[in-house]
Amino acid sequence: MYKRLVRPILFLFNPEFIHTVSFLLIKIIFKIPLINVILKRKFKLEDENLRTSLLGLSFKNKIGLAAGFDKNAELLNEIESFGFGHVEVGTITPKSQPGNEKPRLFRLLRDRALINRLGFNNDGVDKILSRIKSYKGNLVIGANIGKNKITPNHKAADDYISCFNKLSGYVDYFVINISSPNTPELRKLQSKKYLQDLVEKLNIERSKKINKAPFFIKIAPDLEKKEIKEIVDICIKNKIEGIIATNTTIKRRDLKSNNIKSIGDGGLSGKPLKEMSNSIIKYLKNYSKGKIKIIGVGGVFNSEDVIEKLNLGADLVQVYSGWIYEGPSMIKKINSTLLNFKKENLN
Repeated sequence: MYKRLVRPILFLFNPEFIHTVSFLLIKIIFKIPLINVILKRKFKLEDENLRTSLLGLSFKNKIGLAAGFDKNAELLNEIESFGFGHVEVGTITPKSQPGNEKPRLFRLLRDRALINRLGFNNDGVDKILSRIKSYKGNLVIGANIGKNKITPNHKAADDYISCFNKLSGYVDYFVINISSPNTPELRKLQSKKYLQDLVEKLNIERSKKINKAPFFIKIAPDLEKKEIKEIVDICIKNKIEGIIATNTTIKRRDLKSNNIKSIGDGGLSGKPLKEMSNSIIKYLKNYSKGKIKIIGVGGVFNSEDVIEKLNLGADLVQVYSGWIYEGPSMIKKINSTLLNFKKENLN
């Protein structure tokens, strides 16, 4: 029904506009008595054999919603009804900011992809924290944190520390986002010079906390192997627990859509990102010798995509563009396949 009826209607409109409208509709629908129960039965699959543990956290399943969808933690209760094992909110910055000029979100239908240049548009850490505090469910919640656009790189650590300190105790893990292509100079924070200083300062703050939530670093798919090695070495040296592979790409390889040049800059996600992400997951697993936990994201549309990432070395998998293209039943279908696969291996 979604692909044949709902998606064609949604895709008639500007993607950012329909994203906002969809949020409003979801909120309204979930206020209808018993609708939450009905939707959970339709879209959610829970089973003890799907549960997984990672870094002291217990996940209902291995599939999470990537950062960028619910930037402002507006739909945490509703998202839980669609069967995810975790959700990552953000990217969150200390101060609210509008992001880049519109239009800034585009569909590449023939490529089953998206291009965005949103630019960390968000409500700021204080407002987002208030929503996280009001969440009453039991999803694992990750906070994807970044720097404000006006903050120069030599002061970037202050922004990350500000978000970390305010959110500590209210989220289960943190993602240090240094790889979005849509904030000027941000990707330079992936370099050895900046990254070592950033993680050292964050670790000092973390050492002061009673509950020491795990850190993940989100990296770009456009890095060279030498750069990936340096990031892994820094992670191991500084006891950074994990890496998210990967963010969106600035490359435009072998795309079929005709509107690419007119769209311009931005990060590409969806099917074209799959092999880039998979290649980096495999390399991370081999080079780190399993010392770094990996969340794989990029080009996930079905259970085969998930299993491939897990086999290459990912511990968890996240989706975004695939969920938009495939619809709300996607997560249940994937979890059903994973459950059957696990039960077959247990017998």
